[in-house]
Amino acid sequence: MEKIVDPLPKDAQSILNLAARSLFDVFADASEGMLLVDRSGSVVWINDQYRRYLPALGFASEAEFVGQPVSSVIQNTQMLQVLQTGKPILIDLLTNRAGTFVVSRFPLHDDAGHVIGALGVVLFDQPQSNLQPFLAKFTLMQRELDEARDALAVQRRVGAGLRQARHSFASFIGSSSVVTDLKRQARRAAQSGSPVLLLGETGTGKELLAHAIHASSPRARGPLVSVNIAAVPETLLEAEFFGVAPGAYTGAERKGREGKFRLADGGTLFLDEIGDMPLGLQAKLLRALQEGEIEPLGSNQLQAFDARVIAATSRDLAQLVREGLFREDLYYRLNVLPLRVPPLRERASDIPALLEVLAEELTLRSGVPHPELSAQAVALLSAQHWRGNVRELRNVLEQLLLRSDTGVIDAEDVAQVLRLSGLSDISPASPLSAVDAEGGAWASGDRLAQAPDLQRPLAQQVEELERRAVAAALQATQGNKVAAARMLGLSRAKLYQRLP
Repeated sequence: MEKIVDPLPKDAQSILNLAARSLFDVFADASEGMLLVDRSGSVVWINDQYRRYLPALGFASEAEFVGQPVSSVIQNTQMLQVLQTGKPILIDLLTNRAGTFVVSRFPLHDDAGHVIGALGVVLFDQPQSNLQPFLAKFTLMQRELDEARDALAVQRRVGAGLRQARHSFASFIGSSSVVTDLKRQARRAAQSGSPVLLLGETGTGKELLAHAIHASSPRARGPLVSVNIAAVPETLLEAEFFGVAPGAYTGAERKGREGKFRLADGGTLFLDEIGDMPLGLQAKLLRALQEGEIEPLGSNQLQAFDARVIAATSRDLAQLVREGLFREDLYYRLNVLPLRVPPLRERASDIPALLEVLAEELTLRSGVPHPELSAQAVALLSAQHWRGNVRELRNVLEQLLLRSDTGVIDAEDVAQVLRLSGLSDISPASPLSAVDAEGGAWASGDRLAQAPDLQRPLAQQVEELERRAVAAALQATQGNKVAAARMLGLSRAKLYQRLP
């Protein structure tokens, strides 16, 4: 039998063994917690620091925790991956019911090199204030990545003829405080079965948010069925909602027709523009929501359904109730989890990111090269009021894309499209208020004005344009000079030189 020679001298091997024991003791004392699992993935040991997480994980004692499969007691654990691959995961973020943690995971080998277990070490936990910004940002990005993956997986399992969610929370672009808060509330609402009411101006992304709530809910594998009430003739709405029994009336389908409530069974029913629903149909909708039953047209039999309702409106429902145009009892039934979707002017700092995403979508659809927007063009777009919100921004960007011959879009291009669209918020005194293509007058609202600024030297006009771009960027970033300089592609020193 061939003798196996230890490649290390005895003194070196002793040092390594001592070092291993010392490192283990260091981790045990300095870390926020440690646990060991055996080769089958069962927890065999935890240290004193780790015991404080047990109540948050749902365990009253160590005896209930130790001996259980690690994947059943710790959500989102990667310990099994370490056991399977034999490779460590040196730095990772783990989020579960106990919080968010920076962790390391190491495989344990026997003398023959076989994996016999794994060691998990909690390096930092959430109370570490110096890590809070990093943890919060990473956790948000990871959550949105997971949601996007879940939404994609659901789309791959689409049933024939049933519409599924096309968007996740990652699709709702923005990192401003109002958007971050909205996503937080929407994620909580997604886990509830109660009705959600989305309130906001047209074009703010209410339908996208409805898709994201469905995709993040326990009903994500079920259908998402949408009805735009404002787009359906009043005479057809009842059949659209409740369906039609076979032969219910002349011209009705012989096999009958399923209504939206039945099609949404097991999933989500999205009622867009609920404020436009006729009063006569509101009572039937209320009864359906209260009883969980519908009665198709031409039938005297009730049909049960199980659908979560998300409603949206750009109208003031409370005012409609006061005017007698919307049932008060239906309003209270829908207004359980109200979410206000902010207009674009309240989150102007999100516009540069929105421009990048919208431009990517438009170029993929049209096949033209990706446009390059100058810093001044971005600042000018960020300074607009955007009465039509994201929908209007997309329209303007598409016009800019189709008008550009060079692929480079500057502030003058933006100003021209805004004027021609009748959307400009630029004052007549601005150097951007240039004449139209024929050198004549331009219109702003109901006023017709001339553009005397073109008589000034070009250098003065450019200087004025730069000052306006800086002012717009500062407005978009709420006075944050570092963010404004980054938006404009300037150093802070150059930004200060251009401050108005």
